[in-house]
Amino acid sequence: MSLFKKVLIAVATGCLLSQSVSAAFFEDADARTQINVLNEKVKNGQKAIIDLNSANESLKQENAILRGRIEELEKNLNEASSNLKSYYSEVNDRLKVLEPKNLEVEGIIGTSQPGEKAAYDIALLDFQEGRLKDADQELSAFVKRYPSSPYSPLALYWLANAKYAGKDYTGAIATAQDLIKRYPEHQRVPQALLTIANCQIEGGKKSDGKKTLESVISKYPDTKAAKSASDMLPKIK
Repeated sequence: MSLFKKVLIAVATGCLLSQSVSAAFFEDADARTQINVLNEKVKNGQKAIIDLNSANESLKQENAILRGRIEELEKNLNEASSNLKSYYSEVNDRLKVLEPKNLEVEGIIGTSQPGEKAAYDIALLDFQEGRLKDADQELSAFVKRYPSSPYSPLALYWLANAKYAGKDYTGAIATAQDLIKRYPEHQRVPQALLTIANCQIEGGKKSDGKKTLESVISKYPDTKAAKSASDMLPKIK
């Protein structure tokens, strides 16, 4: 082979090698570019995942706060509802106190007005504790103010006794007779007759007192009043 041919072959071989290296270089550069692009996408994807996780945690915290507020509101609503029910119940109870009531007191049925029972109880307490003047005034006011009260017979009975204890025999007899006239079947009538008898005897009308005691025995033989009348009769001289 001539020298020229050898040189030509060497040059041709060199060109081929140069093209191969150049092609390999470009292929390697494209691969790096693609790898860089993929790496960038991966990084962006990872960042997006991190951001998404962060947003998810924030949502969880906000949901927890909202849930706590909702529970607090529900608790407050339940408490307000309970307080409202208690308030209405209390108002209803107060209104009931102010309403007239149908009662039966020792066989007497009637309507009790607001404050009526309290007025009667105060007057009776004054009598029981010996405040006879106060009891007399309060019971007198009661029977005038509440003439149809189911407590009226009792008020008349205790008023008669308050007047008797205060030695107002005329007033006591008149009050007891009023009780008997208005409520002839009342269970306090026998005792009211005893009060009348005591007033008559202590007021100097012993004959009238004996007659009253005898009427108690004859009309109400099975009562405590009749037994008391039987015990009193022999002592009258």
